[in-house]
Amino acid sequence: MRIEQFRYGADNLGYLIFSGTFAVAIDPGAVDEMTRFAQDRNIRISRVTNTHLHPDHTCGNEQMLEKTDAVFLDCRKFSDNESIFLEDEVLTVITTPGHTRNDVCFAGDDFLVTGDTLFNATVGNCFSKDLDGFYFSLKKVMALPGTTKIFAGHDYVKESVEIAQAIDPDTPDILRYLENYDPDRVFSFLEDELRVNPFLRFNDKTMIQKLEQRRFPCATEIQRFKSLMQAF
Repeated sequence: MRIEQFRYGADNLGYLIFSGTFAVAIDPGAVDEMTRFAQDRNIRISRVTNTHLHPDHTCGNEQMLEKTDAVFLDCRKFSDNESIFLEDEVLTVITTPGHTRNDVCFAGDDFLVTGDTLFNATVGNCFSKDLDGFYFSLKKVMALPGTTKIFAGHDYVKESVEIAQAIDPDTPDILRYLENYDPDRVFSFLEDELRVNPFLRFNDKTMIQKLEQRRFPCATEIQRFKSLMQAF
């Protein structure tokens, strides 16, 4: 199974996931580029779906469906661990409510398309106001192998690294993380996110000390996550 990233708008990132001659388009804002890529490789875009339903992620749906014979998969109707079959390979849906109530991620063999749930070096805003749900969604992601490649819904890397450095100037490996940034193919490894991303470091002693200093609740994991989201 392969993944191809497409940039559109100011910083949005959409994806084609394909195996053999079939592909699923995720957040297909770059319609022309995606269809051209598929045509050049004799790939049929058979399904169109989204990580969530914010307009900057759904803006290409209608045009993509008009240009192909793809079937639309509504992200609101996915079940956790649902399978999307691409010939003999399986793309797995992971439901991750938090940013919105209907966010999902898509897991391949060694990658995860995370939309606005998990960015490279930060996490999405909790527009659902369900921080408990967001915590449990991120825990699902954090349980994946550290070698999982994280492909997010936006390129916010430089801004997010600056925020991480402002929160903790001694963030481990932050300079190497930024050196590995490639605007032509934006991704990180989950093991790097666990070291660098302040909103995943809720068990880190440094982050706990910062919360204690600011008198935020931090007795449990979920308290620390919610406090980090509220403090920073």
